[in-house]
Amino acid sequence: MNRGKQFDKRGGSGGGSGRPGGGNFQRSGNTNRRPGPGGPRGNNNRKPGGGGGGGGSRGGFKKTGGGGTKVIVERHRLEGIFIIKGKDDVIATKNLDPGTSVYGEKRVAVETEQGKVEYRVWNPFRSKLAAAVIGGIEQCAIKPGAKVLYLGGASGTTVSHVSDIVGEEGIVYPVEFSLRPGRDLVNMAKRRLNIIPIVDDARYPLKYRMLVGMVDCIFADVAQPNQAQIVAHNAQYFLKTGGQVIISIKASCIDSTAPAEAVFAAEIKKLESLGFKAREFATLEPYERDHAVVIATYRYKVQQ
Repeated sequence: MNRGKQFDKRGGSGGGSGRPGGGNFQRSGNTNRRPGPGGPRGNNNRKPGGGGGGGGSRGGFKKTGGGGTKVIVERHRLEGIFIIKGKDDVIATKNLDPGTSVYGEKRVAVETEQGKVEYRVWNPFRSKLAAAVIGGIEQCAIKPGAKVLYLGGASGTTVSHVSDIVGEEGIVYPVEFSLRPGRDLVNMAKRRLNIIPIVDDARYPLKYRMLVGMVDCIFADVAQPNQAQIVAHNAQYFLKTGGQVIISIKASCIDSTAPAEAVFAAEIKKLESLGFKAREFATLEPYERDHAVVIATYRYKVQQ
């Protein structure tokens, strides 16, 4: 009998004199309690920018979810990129195709005065351009309305975010040589009208010269020993004077025997000899090992 009483007492079926679990669970189910000054928890009917958080006063958007969690979205200093501030701050782009993920990335919906806006979290471990943005690059010609030639588009992970950034007024020309990722790239472009996918070899830009117009920026991630020459060859046909190139350099693909710093310095000199002026350099640590991004301005002059 004593054991039976002890079991009932610990089970929390009475007044909660045993373990705290049973008593707390019973109290949380009490629907007769009056809500506090902040209203009932989990209330999703509060207007954006209302009380209970500093999102409205900071000029960002706010989302109130279950348990009163808040998400603040602020503009990044680079155009077309946003910062989602919550438990962990992340960068994101405004989804050009709401309701759809490209590579399983997290999406965040925010209620604004203009309606519902959806953002796609940009993972720096999956995108070298995202790693460069987090690394602190100051200049980026990939912005709303820009025309971008993307060499090495792969299956479209970063291409989709570039598509978000340039928006409906911009155009992205991703070039991918491999057929398997090229097929994924084409399927993704069916839902994004500002992407013109090209499944061809970036070493021979004459093959797709009828598809690509003059562009504001070339982003290159081809991981080839002659990457600088490939970029310069495409720039002669498609990049406007004063345009920008953003090159992702993988040291082991250029020279696996030399230190990464020496490879980066040699590539910058090679770019300058091909008509580019290096403006910025950033490593991609800790997201990519022995990788760096070089941002340069194109100053090629046609010889008379």
